[in-house]
Amino acid sequence: MDFSDKKICILGLSKSGIAAAKHLASVGAICTISERRAQAQDDESIIKELSDFGIEVEMGEHKKETVIKSDFIVASPGIPPNAEVFNLAKVKAIPVLSEIDIAYLSTKTPFLAITGTNGKTTTTKLLAEIIQNGGKKTEACGNIGLPPCDLLKEELDYFTLEISSYQIQTSQYFTPEVACFINYSPDHIDWHGSQEAYFEAKKQLFTGVNAADWAVLNANDSKVIAIKDECEENIFTFGKEDEKNCVYIQDGILKFKNEEGETQDIIDISEVSLIGVHNLENIMCAVSVAKIIDISNDAIVKTLKSFEPPEHRLEYVCKVDGKKYYNDSKATNTDAAIKSIQAFAGKRVALIAGGRDKMTPLEDFVYVAQASVDYVILLGEATQRFETAFKKAGYKNIDKAQSFTEAIDIASKKDVENILLAPACASFDMFESFEERGQVFKNYVREKLQQTQ
Repeated sequence: MDFSDKKICILGLSKSGIAAAKHLASVGAICTISERRAQAQDDESIIKELSDFGIEVEMGEHKKETVIKSDFIVASPGIPPNAEVFNLAKVKAIPVLSEIDIAYLSTKTPFLAITGTNGKTTTTKLLAEIIQNGGKKTEACGNIGLPPCDLLKEELDYFTLEISSYQIQTSQYFTPEVACFINYSPDHIDWHGSQEAYFEAKKQLFTGVNAADWAVLNANDSKVIAIKDECEENIFTFGKEDEKNCVYIQDGILKFKNEEGETQDIIDISEVSLIGVHNLENIMCAVSVAKIIDISNDAIVKTLKSFEPPEHRLEYVCKVDGKKYYNDSKATNTDAAIKSIQAFAGKRVALIAGGRDKMTPLEDFVYVAQASVDYVILLGEATQRFETAFKKAGYKNIDKAQSFTEAIDIASKKDVENILLAPACASFDMFESFEERGQVFKNYVREKLQQTQ
C-alpha cells in the first residue's frame, strides 16, 4: 500500500504508535500523533524527536478535526473498541489500521504470529531463539520487544511476532504465514466486552479473509481445537498424536510427525531447561512452527537445553533460609496461576495471590490451589472475593496482608520448600505493571538473602 502524501492520524503516543509514525513519515506520509492524556514533562524529548521527523503531536484530546481529515487512522492497542474516536472514524468511513498492519503492508518478509491467553512471550522468545540457532535471521517483536515497524530496515527471514487480542482486533490486513493459538481462557473481558468477543478477536488469525497460511492449534484445548473445521488452510496440531503434521509427547519423548506420517524423536523432555506442564505446551507450539519452516532438530535441541525463561514468568529468584522463591508476576489471570501452581506438584508451597480482580470465575483456581498449595497469602483489591471463594471450598490456611512486602514476610515464615508469587490478578491496584510487581518481589527477596549472609 502506498502511504505517500496520505494524511494519517496515529492514536496514542505509545511505543507502537511512535514506530508506525516514524516509518510512515519516512515513506512520505503526513503524520499526526493524537494522544488523549495531558502532556507530561517526560514527553518533551520524544515530541522534539518526532518533530524532527516532521511528525506533529497533539496532546490532551483526540481532536475531531484531526481525525476526520485523515485518510487513515492507526490505532494504539490500548484504546478500547468502544472509544468515541472509533465511532467517529466509522461514521466518516475512515479506515482504521494497526501498527502491525502498517508493518505487514510495508514488507515481503513473512510473519510468524503467536497468540493465546497465556504463554505468548515465552513461546515467541523460544521460537525466535530456535530460528536463530537454525541459521536464519529473526527478531521477537510485537507485543514483546520492538514493534515490527522498527525492524523494517533489518534484513530478516521472519518476523516472530507476539500478538495480543487488542492488536488482532485493530488489524484489517495482517495475514501471517503461520499463526499459533497456544491456549484460551477468559481474559480482558473489560476491554472486549465479553468472553466471546475476546475469543472471536483471537480467532481472526485463523479463519476468514486474513487467515494464516498455516494454523497451529493446541489439540488439548477444546475451545482452540474446535476452530479446526473452520480453518481453510494448512493445519498443524500439538499436544496429541495425529495422523500427520503434529508435535506431541509420548513416553517422555518430544516427537514430530511430518506430512507423510513419519515420526521423529526430537528430545527427552527431562533434558529441557523450562519447568512446568504449561511450558511443555509452549515448547510443543514453538517446535511446531520450527518444523513448518524447516528448522533442523539439532537447532531445536540446542535451544531447548539452554533456553532461559523470560523475566517474571515462573522465574527462579534465589534461596533464602532453605526456601526457594519463584516470581510468576505475569500470572495475571487464574488460568496462568493454575499452571504455575501445577509446576510444583508434590512440593510444599506458599502462594502469594491477589491484586486487581479481573472478576473471572474462581472455582478451578481454588480447586487446584486447595489440592496443591499449603498456604495462601492474599492481598490487594481481590482479597475479599478470593477469601470468600477459598472459605466456601473449605480451605482454611489463609493469611491476609496489608502490603506486598508483608505478604512476602508472611510467606517466608511458613514451613514450605517453595514460595510462589502467582497473583491471578492484574497489578494495577499497587503497581504500574506486572513487571514492576515482579521486580519489587525480586528486590525484596534478594534483600532478605543479603541479610542472612
